[in-house]
Amino acid sequence: MGNNEIRRLCIAEEGEKAVLQGNIAFAVGCVRSGIHSADGYPGTPSTEVIDRGLSRVQDMIKVGWSVNEAVATGVAFGHTLAGEDSVVTMKIPGLFQAGDLFTSSALFWEKRGALIYFIASDFTPSSTQHVIDPRYIFRSCMVPVFEPRNHQEMLEASGLAADTGRRYNTPVVVFASGTLCHSEGLVTLKSLEERDVLDIPEDLKKFNLLPPIARVNYDTVMAERMPGLEKMVEESPLNYWIRGSGKKGVITYGINTAYVKEVREYYRGDFDILSLAFTNPLPERLIREFCDSIEGDIYVFEDGYRFVQEAAERLGLKVMGKERHSRITEWSPALVAEKMGYGVRKKEFKIEPVPRPPMICAGCPYRLFALEVARLRKRNKIEAVFGDIGCNSLLYFMGALDTGLAMGASDSKRQGFVLSRPEMAARCMSIIGDSTECHSGLDATRNAVFRNVPGIKVVLDNYWTAMTGGQPAPSSPVNLAGEEVRFDLTRALESNGNRVLEVSGYERKEIRKALKDGLSLAEQGEFVVIVVKGSCINKVPGTRKGVRLRINMEKCDKCHICLICPGIEEGQQGFPLFNNLCSGCAGEHPACMQMCPFDAMEYLEEDDGSPGAEARFPEPPEITMGPFDRSVLPDRLSLAIRGVGGQGNLFFGRVLTQLAFLAGYGEENIVKGETHGMAQLGGPVISTFSCGKVHSPVLFPGNADCLITMEVSEVLRPGFLELLKERGTLLMSKTSIVPQVITPDEYPELERIREGLRGLKIVEVDALGSAIEIGDKTGRVANVVMIGTLSRTEPFDLFPTDLWLQAISKVTPNPVLWAANYAAFMAGRALI
Repeated sequence: MGNNEIRRLCIAEEGEKAVLQGNIAFAVGCVRSGIHSADGYPGTPSTEVIDRGLSRVQDMIKVGWSVNEAVATGVAFGHTLAGEDSVVTMKIPGLFQAGDLFTSSALFWEKRGALIYFIASDFTPSSTQHVIDPRYIFRSCMVPVFEPRNHQEMLEASGLAADTGRRYNTPVVVFASGTLCHSEGLVTLKSLEERDVLDIPEDLKKFNLLPPIARVNYDTVMAERMPGLEKMVEESPLNYWIRGSGKKGVITYGINTAYVKEVREYYRGDFDILSLAFTNPLPERLIREFCDSIEGDIYVFEDGYRFVQEAAERLGLKVMGKERHSRITEWSPALVAEKMGYGVRKKEFKIEPVPRPPMICAGCPYRLFALEVARLRKRNKIEAVFGDIGCNSLLYFMGALDTGLAMGASDSKRQGFVLSRPEMAARCMSIIGDSTECHSGLDATRNAVFRNVPGIKVVLDNYWTAMTGGQPAPSSPVNLAGEEVRFDLTRALESNGNRVLEVSGYERKEIRKALKDGLSLAEQGEFVVIVVKGSCINKVPGTRKGVRLRINMEKCDKCHICLICPGIEEGQQGFPLFNNLCSGCAGEHPACMQMCPFDAMEYLEEDDGSPGAEARFPEPPEITMGPFDRSVLPDRLSLAIRGVGGQGNLFFGRVLTQLAFLAGYGEENIVKGETHGMAQLGGPVISTFSCGKVHSPVLFPGNADCLITMEVSEVLRPGFLELLKERGTLLMSKTSIVPQVITPDEYPELERIREGLRGLKIVEVDALGSAIEIGDKTGRVANVVMIGTLSRTEPFDLFPTDLWLQAISKVTPNPVLWAANYAAFMAGRALI
């Protein structure tokens, strides 16, 4: 979503409808409700609030990234002392990083601006290192916690939180499910608000935590804030009770409300639902009243641990939820149905799905370093590698990293290990990324000097917070405001008193020498930091990327030593082949070229028609949409798309949401779910789409009108085929992507997959081949080819062709890309 669209949504008229990602809905809601400032640290699934939302309207709200969550919390707290209402964003591990400030600031009760914590959960987890439930901390800190249930409540959450914070002089937590953060749903814009900036508190000394003041704070909160909050949650109109016959009941909150409603409607279930808006404090009288009204079983559905279930049990209420040692941390419509005794369709494949661990990107500056470390490990020169959080953690899948714990912890782990086993100082190392070093890793660097612990620390410096999408860090050239950053990471490391070796991530010989020198110095008792530099490939301009090499077949020995990257694979007759993922190492010294022992790789001549050359497509005709009969469309539509990270699932979903909106489904509901985080880096990705009488971004088995696989083996993923209706259609791309962790011989044969799909309505589509055939040598519009094929598939063929084209054009503002997408869509239609 572009800058102009975010701005337009922030000032649009009340009543306008839009389909927004949950994080974007929250961001737009911050501006529309008059929040004055926002701060945070990138962390999936919370990042987009600032990155793709508030950062694009910096003239409407003060916003910035800080070096870590604790600092961001302090910045936000400072805003509140200046009288402003302020939001601070983070994921659950970020809350724990900011734990001292969160707990210490919780009990101030003097009047000031509202402090709103936007904390995104990830209880799967998809991109988080643990599934610890923080609700118990929230409760002990006596802060109110609002848990949005849908995208509309995400839009309205910041205004509600600010009002609550000002009224009760308390910080407020908006605790949002990661599923809700990253799915899209229909919202209706509310009125624009302006909030006064409060006066600076008369006595700032009351915002001190000397022990006598802390005692007074606690006593005051217990005497005044908590009784007021308890009365508020009991009377809140945001709690709602969906009445049934009273035979069965469900207590739930957050995104689980959507799952429960989906099950109730699918089975026409006769049970009452009590959906809670706040999980701290809990409306205990309302919960008791609900339980007293139910004759039979009462279920509790909640993510995380068993917070509400245990609270109900403490009240002496008999409820059914998770078992004491349940492995469920997130429910789904299917799991809810099973728990309540409804039958759920299941289909099992006898073929194991292809393993697809997330991998570093094609052309990543970390690759040569990882290969050199793996080589040293095979030679027993290095026995342990202590890793961190971020892109560096993906070196685990390359045999170049062992442990991972928390942000900034890599070298402190190494130090403890070496202090216990001094003889290992030159046989181990730590690895951390530049943004994580700035986040909290520099503390460990200073500690190594302070404690005089010899060894090697490696900082992989790609200049950005890359894992979460390339947000600026102190090591970046500019900050969020576009201002030049004067911080110099290498000089900061040198200022600690340790030796620093700096090398290019694209020069194998430099890396090898630095590692050799570092191990030698470590053996002599020195602490050495090696900085490996090279920009994140996704931040490099497209003009510097693309295939730059060709294979000299006369020199090539087909040894395949060069097959080190997703951008190069074994082609016809066994020769290496550069594919559509090749980035040309961003104009740097190509990594694969440095691996070849036969000098069989040569630079291309310009304009030789290589796959890196940009295709040109004719200008599409003007799209005009006349009236059409909306009544022919179904009451609800659903589909799911599986593929591999980088195949364009997210764009596919954006087109579908626009199509549904244009077709009038905005009068009911439009919901889209998608995978974010590590799974996108070459891992398995799923996107879902529903419109009409729908609630959940997670599909219920037997509900999908169509299933689509952009990569043929992805149909094998557990639970995928179960989603298809009895007479639904499976659109299966013939594209196969063999991950680097297996050989081509280990990849399942197409005939075996077809055999397992016998009895289903299947349409096989050569989407990649069709994209290449029309002139897109990169194959990047293969997803749009598949969209064209879908437009000829029941029941999606009920949408007029021009409506499909209008939807595609709305999400493709670039004229060159629109021309390519138009050609790809029409090519896809021709395949059926």
